[in-house]
Amino acid sequence: MTPRLRAEFWVQAYVRRLSLAEIPAFVVARGDADAGAVLVKLNLLDGSATLFQRGFDLETGARVWDILTQGPEADVDAAIAKQRSFDPDLWVIEVEDRAGRHMLDQEGLL
Repeated sequence: MTPRLRAEFWVQAYVRRLSLAEIPAFVVARGDADAGAVLVKLNLLDGSATLFQRGFDLETGARVWDILTQGPEADVDAAIAKQRSFDPDLWVIEVEDRAGRHMLDQEGLL
């Protein structure tokens, strides 16, 4: 069994990695430091956004980032509010990048 990374540590490392790539990112909601789930909102700065959540590939057992919802930013924000209403331990990170870079597909972030 692979030990789980503390949620807070993963969030800090992810935000730092984005910063090094000059991609603005902000923690907009702090969750449980140890085991909180993480949502990543990719704001394209054109009124649209995509919301990612971490899940598992049932065939391989690998961690993957799935799109929870995408579309107008207001709709994505409503989805975040709904998720937080039943999971107050949820972390939310907002990434702002017109080119759509989020780095979730890179090694070490799955």
